[in-house]
Amino acid sequence: MNNLNLIPNTISFVKEQLKDAEGGHDWFHIERVYKNALLIAEGEDCDLTVVQLGALLHDIADSKFHNGDETVGPKVARQFLEQQNEGEETIAHVINIIDNISFKGGNFEKKFKSIELDIVQDADRLDALGAIGIARAFNYGGFKGRALHDPAIAPNLKMTREEYKATTAPTINHFYEKLLLLKDKFNTETGRKIAEGRHQYMEDFLTQFYGEWNAER
Repeated sequence: MNNLNLIPNTISFVKEQLKDAEGGHDWFHIERVYKNALLIAEGEDCDLTVVQLGALLHDIADSKFHNGDETVGPKVARQFLEQQNEGEETIAHVINIIDNISFKGGNFEKKFKSIELDIVQDADRLDALGAIGIARAFNYGGFKGRALHDPAIAPNLKMTREEYKATTAPTINHFYEKLLLLKDKFNTETGRKIAEGRHQYMEDFLTQFYGEWNAER
């Protein structure tokens, strides 16, 4: 018998867990990813419960806020789902989504594949693009005390996974090291279509940013 309270319980759990989270990785980020995932799922043949759980739990304990430990999120998610008496097949699938969703410097090959992972990954990547993506980038940069921009520090497009996690580069560099690279990495047609407009918005922002930086606009 299906647990009719599973999704509402998961939403309540995530809200409580992330109530003090950094603004770019808080409940509202999860909610946006959740809504994007539902939108993308409409055009795909998928297990909607896995999509919902994956979207809701994908950042339940982001490694960036746990000293780089990538095992915390899966552990927290598994413990919660076991408490909800969810089946092992669903739990394992959700854990695989959490383990394989992140960009990680672009040098990470997914060790698991499913349409549900594709959907949640696209939904998460959409939240890194456009106006929201810009706001999140600078919010996190401020949280970490990073410079807005330093023309003397060039973006590093060949970082290892470890270097990517440890970088302290200015926020503008993040656009070139991750955000502008995402457009070509979407898995679904719906995701790709939405990403195009958001990507162009960021390109326009950078044009304006450099114009103002150089007193040309």
